[in-house]
Amino acid sequence: MLSYLLAMKFSRKKQKNLQKILISFTSVLVLFAAYNIAFAGRIFPGISVAGIYLGGKTPEEAQSTLEKSLVPPAKLTLSANGQNFDIETGSFDFSYNFNESARAAYNLDRTGNILADFYCRSLGFFRHINLGSRINLNEDKLNSQISVLAGQVTVDPIYPTAKLVGGNVVIDNGKKGTNLDNQLLRVEIGQNLAFAKTSPINVPIVKVDPSLDTEQTNKFKERAQNLVGKTLNLSFEFQRFSFSSEELFKFLNPQGKYSTSAIEAEEETIAKSVNREPQDSVFVFQGGKVQEFKPSKDGAKVDISALETRVVGNLQTLESTDAKTASVDIPVVTTPPEIKTGDINNLGIKELIGRGSSLFFHSIPGRIHNIVLASSRFNGVLVKPGDTFSFNDVLGDVSPYTGYKQAYIIKDGKTVLGDGGGVCQVSTTLFRAILNAGLPIAERAAHAYRVGYYEQDSPPGLDATVYSPSPDLKFKNDTPGYILIQTSVDLNTMNLVFELYGTKDSRVATVTKPIITNQSPPPPDLYQDDPTLPTGTVKQVDFTAWGATVTFNYSVERGGETIYQKTFVSNFRPWQAVYLRGTGPAN
Repeated sequence: MLSYLLAMKFSRKKQKNLQKILISFTSVLVLFAAYNIAFAGRIFPGISVAGIYLGGKTPEEAQSTLEKSLVPPAKLTLSANGQNFDIETGSFDFSYNFNESARAAYNLDRTGNILADFYCRSLGFFRHINLGSRINLNEDKLNSQISVLAGQVTVDPIYPTAKLVGGNVVIDNGKKGTNLDNQLLRVEIGQNLAFAKTSPINVPIVKVDPSLDTEQTNKFKERAQNLVGKTLNLSFEFQRFSFSSEELFKFLNPQGKYSTSAIEAEEETIAKSVNREPQDSVFVFQGGKVQEFKPSKDGAKVDISALETRVVGNLQTLESTDAKTASVDIPVVTTPPEIKTGDINNLGIKELIGRGSSLFFHSIPGRIHNIVLASSRFNGVLVKPGDTFSFNDVLGDVSPYTGYKQAYIIKDGKTVLGDGGGVCQVSTTLFRAILNAGLPIAERAAHAYRVGYYEQDSPPGLDATVYSPSPDLKFKNDTPGYILIQTSVDLNTMNLVFELYGTKDSRVATVTKPIITNQSPPPPDLYQDDPTLPTGTVKQVDFTAWGATVTFNYSVERGGETIYQKTFVSNFRPWQAVYLRGTGPAN
């Protein structure tokens, strides 16, 4: 009985406690509801922006208050090395965004997370939160101002480098310096502006020490020495990017491995040259000639990640082996065009089947003019299946009447000014395109002596001279479709290009490396009196060239069977320099 009475007493006490808890909880809810109703559409208590109290205000009232009270500072003061530097805030288009600042204050504790919002709002009368104002500024202009400051208060570190001096690797160990901590400085500037502070900002300066110790210097030098005399070639289609020994040195990280930043910088340059949008084909055929032609091309975008992997792999090979050259095909992601070349003509012209190029640096203006004019004669020319093409027939008359200027030509065993000098640059370039396409060559003649123009980007022997009516350059179109000839001249790079378009038939052309034999030195210089030049004047009109016999083999295979082969032999005479010595009256 006693236990029963005790249990009843305990139960009544528990019920009273529960009632008190419910009453308290209900009271809190009522108060919280009243609190939320009171601040509906208004900023909660305890909230300021840049020190300006906004509690209890609507967003519109808060914006108006900020517009009246928050004045943008006229300048920033940065302190470094005991000096103050002022930056006008107008120089980087600084302003406050009052609307966004008021909205940020209003949205505080209105996240949608009920529990978090309940907790934060319940502290409203016991806290003070000071938000930074939202700001507008021109980042580029501000960074420009900071760059000027950096140049005045920092010392540029000197990073280690490797150079070739007289064939020997020389290492610059580098030197200590200082840099701005731009990220931290930008945070400090943002804080000062957002909270309308006018006190000077201490510019954070960090020490930089890229210099090498003795062990690192020796290791860096050893790695650079392993790259002396070596070359890295990167290729895409007909573009080629070559890096010699000293250019490879910059890819080495002096502390070990490779410099990602240096490799990426080169990759960005390469990508600008290689990347392209897909190109739809254009084909306008009138009067037996293609008047307008644009071949279809896949769009291309360099795969930077894959290229970096290949570059690093080949650098490792060059460093660790005796290989003198490493070649890399630039990886690209392709996008097909909507209109392909073969879709818009019925002549069998579908794709590029051969290409030849040559450089003509140091040509005189008359020669350059003739190269452009002569090459234009071949642009758009069609060669029927089974026909034999004649260079001289297409070129036509070469004289002042057809627009040609005087430039140096080889005539009667001499180099003299004559009409059409430079035309052989055109025939030489076409000859190289024919070889690349694997077409049968019916006629070709070498020059009397080795001409420097044709060896600027090619070994000797890959030239072809023409002079109407003979010698001529001829080839036969033994492909299943027409062949379209396209030419282009780049006067910035002094590069002439011939491209042959048609239908591929699985043929593969091979040109062996030219073999040079029977070399003989040039004769002694020859001086000739010239009364048309003033006495004391000497003018060089011909240049030395070594004599040689140059031989290479040309073969074409299709389906494992040799369908054409020929050995080309060029007998170059030794050539003497000729000077005109003035004997006429002095001016």
